[in-house]
Amino acid sequence: MIYIGADHRGFNLKEKIIQMLRDCNDEVIDLGFTEYNADDDYPDIAFKLGEKVVLKNGKGILICGSGVGVCAAVNKVKGVRAGLCMLAKQARAGRNDDDMNVLCLNADIVPEDDNREIVKIFLETLFGSEERYIRRINKIKAYESAQR
Repeated sequence: MIYIGADHRGFNLKEKIIQMLRDCNDEVIDLGFTEYNADDDYPDIAFKLGEKVVLKNGKGILICGSGVGVCAAVNKVKGVRAGLCMLAKQARAGRNDDDMNVLCLNADIVPEDDNREIVKIFLETLFGSEERYIRRINKIKAYESAQR
C-alpha cells in the first residue's frame, strides 16, 4: 500500500504522481490535501501520513515545496524513517540501506520527470537486510523507545 499526501505547494505534483502510480496498477491512497488550499499546513498531512504508514506497515510519499518541511514533520512520528530525495540514487540508498518507509519530494526544485524516477526507484528497491543496516535501524528504534 502506498500512501501519498502534499500541502498546497506539492498539490499539483501529488496529483500527477497519483496518476502515474494508478497507471502502473499500484494501490495508492490519497490522504490529502484533496483540494488546493494556500492556507493548509504541511505538518497536518505529514503526521497523518506517518501514522498511517507505521500502523499499516506501508510506504508513504510526501510532497511540499522544498521537501524539507514534510520530512522534518513526518520524522517526528515514531517508526517513520523518511528521507528527502532529490536524486534517484538517494532513493535507492535510502531503501536499501535504511529501509526508508516515507519518501519526501520537493515540487519547487526537482523537475517532474526526475521526481517520477525517484518515486519509481523508491518503490522498486528492497531493503538490503545486511546485518549492519539492521543494527543501525535497531539503534534508531531503541532511541525512539527511550524518548518520552
